[in-house]
Amino acid sequence: MYFRFMSYFQQKLNTQLTSAFDLLSQLRDMTGLIYLHDQNNPIIAFLPQKFLLFQQSILKQFHQTEFNQYTQADTSSIIDFSSFDSKQTSQSDTCFNGGYIGFFSYDYSANQFVDVAQHPQTSFFLGQYTTFLKFHKNEWYFYSDDQDQYIYEQISILLNKPMSEKLNPFSLLEKCHPRWSKQQYIQAFDQVQEYIKAGDCYQINLTQEFIATAQGSLLDQAQDLWELTHAPYAGYLKIDDFELLSCSPELFIEFQANRKIKTRPIKGTMPRFEDNQQDQISKNKLSQSEKDQAENVMIVDLLRNDLSVYAEIGSVETTKLFEIESFNQVHHMVSEITAILKEDVNPIEMLLSALPGGSITGAPKIRAMQIIEELEGAPRGAYCGSLGYFNFDGTGCWNILIRSIQKYQDQLSMWAGGGITVASDAEAEYQECFDKISAMLDLLNTWQKSENQIL
Repeated sequence: MYFRFMSYFQQKLNTQLTSAFDLLSQLRDMTGLIYLHDQNNPIIAFLPQKFLLFQQSILKQFHQTEFNQYTQADTSSIIDFSSFDSKQTSQSDTCFNGGYIGFFSYDYSANQFVDVAQHPQTSFFLGQYTTFLKFHKNEWYFYSDDQDQYIYEQISILLNKPMSEKLNPFSLLEKCHPRWSKQQYIQAFDQVQEYIKAGDCYQINLTQEFIATAQGSLLDQAQDLWELTHAPYAGYLKIDDFELLSCSPELFIEFQANRKIKTRPIKGTMPRFEDNQQDQISKNKLSQSEKDQAENVMIVDLLRNDLSVYAEIGSVETTKLFEIESFNQVHHMVSEITAILKEDVNPIEMLLSALPGGSITGAPKIRAMQIIEELEGAPRGAYCGSLGYFNFDGTGCWNILIRSIQKYQDQLSMWAGGGITVASDAEAEYQECFDKISAMLDLLNTWQKSENQIL
């Protein structure tokens, strides 16, 4: 299938629009609209040839019949999204060149191993995309396997329409607020400590939900959120009345050429400060934290084990340990593990078996997920799942959906948390939740309607 990409129709876009946000805004009615920042290799994909979605325990598949028109197909013969060409590209950098794009929620992923509650919104979506926009050489280019240029002409018309029509304006009808009180968080924290002392687990990623009632399109405010966070694994996806906006800094798995895979778990956080000296102190404190190093290495060991199931014997390596990466709001401790996939392993099979990521569950993973289900009190939905892509050759890139906002109908949700170990302090862990999302939360709450506007 790799050679299929070589026959794509490729043309520079005939439009004055340059930002991903503007392009997404004009294409907002396209079925299967997805944006991935992909470490400064941005793509916008739409109009999948076919797609699968899973919602409320029902699997559906759809095929494109006309431009932006789809029909539901019989699920007795499920689309095979798992066949990849064995030939690998010679590219040194992974980027999207046509293939499969979508997301897997935490609920769907965890439910492979333990019984967890399912959020009513879409649990996974995976589409086959051969029509997309790609940004390179400081220009947007259109790609499609439609050789008669019909799709290009229709998209060009859309992109050159006046932008006077505003997106359905997004607003909150109430402030986005934590579902738990501080006391409820501490009660859950104390219960985690009891499980650790009893030997059930070594670490639990305890998270809390921030909720609000909202109206309008989440895409309306995407640009402000992306500019605030500058996240390398930002993205956006819209499926009917469900929107997912990622501001994630975390890579889950990158599938590189020649069957090489890489994961970069984040575990360990300290806040940023405007004062350079204070910011450096915060960074040094994280770098020297024995508690965060212990927490980080637990997850490294867990992921090494996850990868080793599908890796060539002896190929799993920890290539970086306890590196400090600085983002707009926080410093993070990041490690890196690489491996070589066995020749007979399918990348999607490997991805699904490794989800949910160890950095957002705990160790041991299955018991951690059981405890998370018991204590958190609501399904995570897309949060802590994964958004990404596979090329037709099996290369690809999938993030961890942290620092992400999901909107289903009029319900908006954002989560934050951290790894709890025996050395954790309840007050510090509670504060870490806010350190991670306070800037996003503050920005969201500027879009709250006043009582007079609501009335």
